Amino acid sequence: MAKPLVAVVGRPNVGKSTLFNAIVNKRISIVEDIPGVTRDRIYFDAEWLNREFTMIDTGGIEFITDNSHVIPKMMRLQAELAIEEADVILFVVDGKQGIVPADEEVANILRASGKPVVLVVNKIDSVNQEPNIYEFYNLGLGDPIGISAKNLMNLGDLLDDTVKHFPPVGTNVDDEDTIHVAVIGRPNVGKSSLTNALLGQDRVIVSDVAGTTRDSIDTYWTQKKKKFVL
Repeated sequence: MAKPLVAVVGRPNVGKSTLFNAIVNKRISIVEDIPGVTRDRIYFDAEWLNREFTMIDTGGIEFITDNSHVIPKMMRLQAELAIEEADVILFVVDGKQGIVPADEEVANILRASGKPVVLVVNKIDSVNQEPNIYEFYNLGLGDPIGISAKNLMNLGDLLDDTVKHFPPVGTNVDDEDTIHVAVIGRPNVGKSSLTNALLGQDRVIVSDVAGTTRDSIDTYWTQKKKKFVL
């Protein structure tokens, strides 16, 4: 069977990409103190307690009704696709800021998904901040786990809880014969459109704005019984 998929979701700027990088133990996703840096789904393998799994980083989920804000809407679509395919969802919230209306709206989406959800209260950087965790019980998603992704605090407890939700151990996909193909070129020549056309799905965000794709995006693809990473 394929490796379990773990999606990291939440509103913008709560530390999703910092957590993703900490778990995969590599700087894969771009991290900045501005919302909206991560836009597409980003995949990378990780391991904990001898269980291999694939992490999915996503852009922040925003609830915008203005039709002029195309990219935030497409970012939300990418996050919703990650929720749909994930085996476990890490819902990241900001322990310093507390619950905001967008957290409640994301929580509603996750409850409707029926998927196992681990509620991750990030930015708990010291013992003095631990009481901030209890407010998040109000989201109705079980016991929140306080962590500091930036300082690598309490990640072990988080991963212990995450792997409990994995499907039974099976045989992982053999990737020895997988062919890796890179799509490159200067900005705004249609690389993302080509990728989506090959895959037959809206895998990466496409817009007329140069530089919409910011991270390298790996996608597994099978064509005529041959396996590729595009």
